[in-house]
Amino acid sequence: MGEHDGLARLAALFSFAAFSRHTIVYVPLRRSIPRAYAPGVPVDLVLAHRSPGLRASARPELRRRLGEGTPLTVRTNEERTAAHAAAWEARWEQRWDRLDARDRIRPAVHAGTLFLLGARDTFASAATQLEAAAGFGPRGKRAAEGQDVLVASLTPHLPPSRGRHVELDIGFQAYPPYTHFRRPGRPASRRCPTAASP
Repeated sequence: MGEHDGLARLAALFSFAAFSRHTIVYVPLRRSIPRAYAPGVPVDLVLAHRSPGLRASARPELRRRLGEGTPLTVRTNEERTAAHAAAWEARWEQRWDRLDARDRIRPAVHAGTLFLLGARDTFASAATQLEAAAGFGPRGKRAAEGQDVLVASLTPHLPPSRGRHVELDIGFQAYPPYTHFRRPGRPASRRCPTAASP
């Protein structure tokens, strides 16, 4: 769940994760506000390729060893992300029920962290879904009232679940105050004329 800027940033982080198999993206979300209707607690997010051999159980040690780091600016290549996403979606349309495990995002939870382990094309496709959610979320009918709007889903990117059904949905919620939020395509409210206006 996120507002426009948050979903757009997540899309960029998924695109960045798709860039190289050596890239590991850590998103601290644990301090976000828990939802009243969603059971459980917020968790951090780690995006990583399967090839480096990062294990979810190694996360507490990795967290202890992390330092402050240096702020950097990273550019993503939208054309490359779109091309890789199209490749994944073409494979999914042809053989969705027989996709290789490498063509899926494998979720794992450990030590208050959700690990999404995947590959270049799956992360690129997820990035385009998040980008679409950021763009179309504000157009949801209930968005102007501050209600959650289900916009997209990453469930097709996950392996078929046995037993418990696992879903990964993308929702939009406008950032308060909602009185200033206007859905795209709707005219802005007119200002009241001031005393000096003719």
